Amino acid sequence: MNNLILASSSPRRKELLENLHLSFAILSSEVDESFDPGLSPEEVVMELADRKARKVFQENQDAFVIGSDTVVVANNQILGKPSDEAEAISMLQTLSGKQHEVYTGVSIVTKSCSTKFYEKTEVWFWELTDDMIRSYVKSGEPFDKAGAYGIQQLGSMLVKKIHGDYFAVVGLPVSRTIRELKRLGYQLPY
Repeated sequence: MNNLILASSSPRRKELLENLHLSFAILSSEVDESFDPGLSPEEVVMELADRKARKVFQENQDAFVIGSDTVVVANNQILGKPSDEAEAISMLQTLSGKQHEVYTGVSIVTKSCSTKFYEKTEVWFWELTDDMIRSYVKSGEPFDKAGAYGIQQLGSMLVKKIHGDYFAVVGLPVSRTIRELKRLGYQLPY
């Protein structure tokens, strides 16, 4: 058994795994992403990642299935993906000139075992002008990203510095994920 499946349609997660020269399939998992508001951010991302992985695993029990979920936390509030332009602007105004946290949870499910973990990265934004925020939102980039920004594209101009795993902010903590796959018995090609 060495089949690998990414339970995500995220082009960023796909690219991160492709960069590692891994052979894998992509099977998007549509799951209920609501959560108990009493959960901590790390519990939320691990729970949602696990739902995604287990949904795909139900039909692919001969595989290693990776699920992942990312949220941004500012002022003790979880920011998911913005639903519209006004919400994207509001999120970016909240992040402007401040530090926030990005939590990415990962769940890896196999027939014999599974694991869940998360990475937390601190991110600092520059002070953003209203014109900069509006211009960024008009680019369309914020709409499929937690916290209304992508660190690896145009959103990189918003970020002053980070402390933690850059790839976790992109959407998948690559180094930890590879180590966990190997620990669970996945045979790496190198």
